[in-house]
Parts: sequence; structure tokens; C-alpha cells
Amino acid sequence: MLRLRARWFVRLIILELVLIYLVILAGSIVRATGSGMGCPDWPKCFGYIIPPTHNEEVIFHPNQRYNKGVFIVHNDALYRAKRTFTTSSTFQETDWEKYTVHDYAIFNPVHTWIEYINRLLGALSGIPMLLIAFFSLSYWKRLKIIPILAFTGVFLLAFVAWLGKKVVDGNLIPHSITIHMLGALSIVSVLLALLLFTRKTLKYDLTLDRSLRHWLGAAVLLTIIQIILGTQVREQVDHLNKELMGLNRETWLNIIGLNFYVHRSFSIIILLVNGFIFMRNRSFKKPLPLINFMMATLITEILAGIVLAYFALPAVAQPVHMVLAALLYGMQFYLWLLHMIERVSDLETSTSNTIFIFQNSGIISELQSADKVTSEKK
Repeated sequence: MLRLRARWFVRLIILELVLIYLVILAGSIVRATGSGMGCPDWPKCFGYIIPPTHNEEVIFHPNQRYNKGVFIVHNDALYRAKRTFTTSSTFQETDWEKYTVHDYAIFNPVHTWIEYINRLLGALSGIPMLLIAFFSLSYWKRLKIIPILAFTGVFLLAFVAWLGKKVVDGNLIPHSITIHMLGALSIVSVLLALLLFTRKTLKYDLTLDRSLRHWLGAAVLLTIIQIILGTQVREQVDHLNKELMGLNRETWLNIIGLNFYVHRSFSIIILLVNGFIFMRNRSFKKPLPLINFMMATLITEILAGIVLAYFALPAVAQPVHMVLAALLYGMQFYLWLLHMIERVSDLETSTSNTIFIFQNSGIISELQSADKVTSEKK
């Protein structure tokens, strides 16, 4: 029964991980297509739960019923209905309040629905996270770090959602977008830690070379720095896209200058560190397959960066570049944490009291007792 419950718990964590990466993908598509303000309000979109699809739905019409809170675009400004009412033959400002949170007043149905799908995925990701937090309470007496991590994940998800509102209200404030990405990676970190801690309780033992832990830790840190540098370049690209109306894209990286060159050159350091980890892993008797995937992801990521740098920043390559960076970070973090945690079979002799050691945990004793009972029955 205990093993079955733990396996379902692991499946919930994996489902949440998939949803978070889909949110990252959707968010990067939003950035690449310039759809960030496709929904000018939050959490609804133009005041609707399901957003409009045609321009006719967001302009003023005489003798039409409007529900309280819905938006229209009128005279290049956004107006929100003060109450539910039916319009007269002309626009009456007394029935509407001008939306002054920001000055963005454009309706583009494609942008609106791209942003709406992004928000919808974000909302859906909250369901498994809440279930993870609820079921994690059963681990409290056995392994307190699991419910602590689970509720940290709920807090981080709520923070990212709140920050998303601030980004919309501030018409895509640059620094908020970078923090938004780091918030998503923090959620990934919590989920991977939960996954690893829970799988350890299922006694998935591996023989690991602990000397890699420092190199993996360095790889994680370097990737975080690179992602921050990349988001800064991304924000400058968005600014140029707005200022230059999408023209002369081949000149944008030259205009950005130093930030781009640092970001590009930093990838060489990341390649060398990860290359060392890859070669060291190949020398082991039982190499970890995940390190091979990590290296393949890094190479693909660099190729995507080359496409962006030398082919005038094609929009299709931007989400690929961002998602691959997030996947690379996830694999590196998981591998680093894996090397920081002792094997379940070492626990009885461990004297460490760090959070990375399942010393004398009740769940392991319970699993061992269950195995003993099963053996006696046989």
C-alpha cells in the first residue's frame, strides 16, 4: 500500500513537471510572437473568462448589452463597463471607466489566444501542485522535507502567478520578466527535489561517483547565470522589435552589443564544464544515461543559439532556445542533487544530519519492515 501510494505521488510530480515545462514553452512563444499584452487585464482576458475571437466583440455597438467588467477598445483606449447595462445609440463615458493601469489598447485575436493558452496552462498546473501538497502531508512523520518542499512549490507557483499579473499591469516590465523565468526554474527545482526524495524512498539505488558533485554544482550555477544573461538579451530584443517595428532584424545583435557578446562567449565555458562531466561519466563502469541526454541538449541549445545569432533572430528558434535552456538546467540540477544524496542502502551507517541524508527516516524503516514481512511469507 505504501509503495503504491508513493508511486502515485511520483506520477503527480512528473505530471506537474510536464505542465511547468509546457508553461515555459508557452511563455517563450508569447515572448517570441509579442503576445504578452494579448490579454490587457488579469486574470480574465478583456473581462471574459473565455476571450473574444473577433474585433467586433471588443468595439462599441449601440443598443447592445455589456456585462460588468468587460472591455472595449474605443478611441485608442481601453474602457471597462462599470455595470451590466444596455448601451444607447451613442457612447456614454458615464457607463464606462477608462482603464489606466497601462496604456496598451490593441486587440489582436492571435496574440490574445496565445497569451490565454499560456495562462490556461498556468492555471492547470496549479491543480497537481495542490494535490502534491495535500498528499505530501502523509509523509510528515516519516520525511518532513517532502511536505516542506511541496508547500514551498505551492508558494512559488502562487508567486509566479502574482508576478504574471504585475507583468501585465506594468506592460511587460523588463526585470519582472527575468524574475518570472527564475521563478519557473525554482518550481522546477522543487519538483525535481521532491521527485528524487520520493523515489529514494522507493529504494532506487545507484552507484555514483561523488567527485562529480562539484562539477555538476558548477554546471548548475553557470547555467543559471547564462539564463539570466539570455533573458536580458531577450528583453533588449523585444525593445528593439517594438522600436524598429520588426525591421532590420539582422542588425539588432550589433545594437545590443556587449550583453550579447558576453552571453555568446559564456557558452564556451558551459560547454567545457559539461564536456568534462560527459567525458568523466563515460569513463565509469556504469555511466549515467541522463548525462548523455544533458550533453545532447546542450549541443542542441548551442546550435539554436547559432541559428538565432547568424540568421537574423528567427522567431521559431526563440522558444526552442529557451525551453532547451530550461531542460538543461533541470537535468543538471537533478544530477547534482542525485550526487548530493546518499544511497538508501548507506543510511544505516550514516552519521550526517544534513537534509540531504535520509538518516533513520520512518518511511525507510517501514519499507524495510514490509520487505521483511514479504520474505517471511515466502
